[in-house]
Amino acid sequence: MKTIKYIFGMLVLATLFCACSKDEAYNANEEANFSAKGNSDPFSGNTWIQEDQMGRPAVNTVFVSSGSKDDFNLTVPSEQGAAFQQMFQDNLMFLSPAFNEPGDLNALELDAKTFSSILATDVLTVSKTGTTTFFDGDNTLTGRALADDVITVELILIFGGETGLSDPEFPGLSDDNVDANDKEFLTSFPYLATPW
Repeated sequence: MKTIKYIFGMLVLATLFCACSKDEAYNANEEANFSAKGNSDPFSGNTWIQEDQMGRPAVNTVFVSSGSKDDFNLTVPSEQGAAFQQMFQDNLMFLSPAFNEPGDLNALELDAKTFSSILATDVLTVSKTGTTTFFDGDNTLTGRALADDVITVELILIFGGETGLSDPEFPGLSDDNVDANDKEFLTSFPYLATPW
C-alpha cells in the first residue's frame, strides 16, 4: 500500500508537469477565447494555457462531473466557488450517505452546502502564522506537510459524519488504510524519499 501511495504521488507530479504544455496551433477565435485565462510569454509571444489544476488531491477528480472538467480546469480559483459549488454539493450528497439528511454535518461541523463551497474553490489554503498541515488533530486545512495522510482526511470529511474523527459513520469509506510512506522522508531538500 505504501508503494501505491508513492506511485500515486509520482503520477500526480507527472500529470502536473505534462499538463503544462505550449500549444501554438490555436486559431484566432480560440486565442481570443483563451486569452483572458492564458498568460503571454514575454520572450516568445506564445500564450500558455492552464490545462489542469489540483489544489487539494482528488477534489477535482471526484467532485467535478466529467462533462465539466475542462471548464473547471480553465476557471481561475477566485471564480470556481460561484460557478461550481452547486455541482460539488450535488455530487457530495449523491456520493456520501453521511450527508443524506437535512442538517447532516461533517467532522468540521460543516453542512453539505458550506463544505462544498470550500471544496469548489480548489486551492490549498495555508496558514502563514500557524501549523502547516492538512490535519494534525487540532489544525485542519492549514496547508500540507509531506507526511499528512491527505486522502484519509478527505474521506473522513466526506463519509465520516459528525463523529468522523473518533467514530466514523461509515468506517469502511473513511480510511484509505495507507498509514505511512514506504521510506522515511529526507530531512533536507528535496525532502521526498529517494526512489527504491
